[in-house]
Amino acid sequence: MSLFNIFDVSGSGMAAQSIRLNTTASNIANADSVSSSVDKTYRARHPIFEAELNKAHDQQNGTKGVQVRAIVESDKPLLKEYSPSHPMADGDGFIYKPNVNVMEEMADMISASRSYQMNVQVADATKTMLQQTLRMGK
Repeated sequence: MSLFNIFDVSGSGMAAQSIRLNTTASNIANADSVSSSVDKTYRARHPIFEAELNKAHDQQNGTKGVQVRAIVESDKPLLKEYSPSHPMADGDGFIYKPNVNVMEEMADMISASRSYQMNVQVADATKTMLQQTLRMGK
């Protein structure tokens, strides 16, 4: 693998972690939303990653990276709360809240942020190595 391919790998990692950060932020933003039915209630979303292999003409030139395969909704049960005085309560007096655990989402956000930072550092280190290689040729 050449040093130039490392930019592709770290770039795909940064793009994937950016999507992970956005879905986590969306989950946190909707954590306190309320609905009157199960169908309309927000459900936590999470990206599914997949390693990819770019098959070039030559197998040795293939680069590994990551891509977001899909963003799926969580299958955890929704929170059902009895609150007959709430304006969004259904006919039985229940309101429905998202299945978002804010503490888990914050931990996921920190993890995604650090992964993004690591990919930036890899790209920066590669750039430095390429610059030093060019200086050797002078």
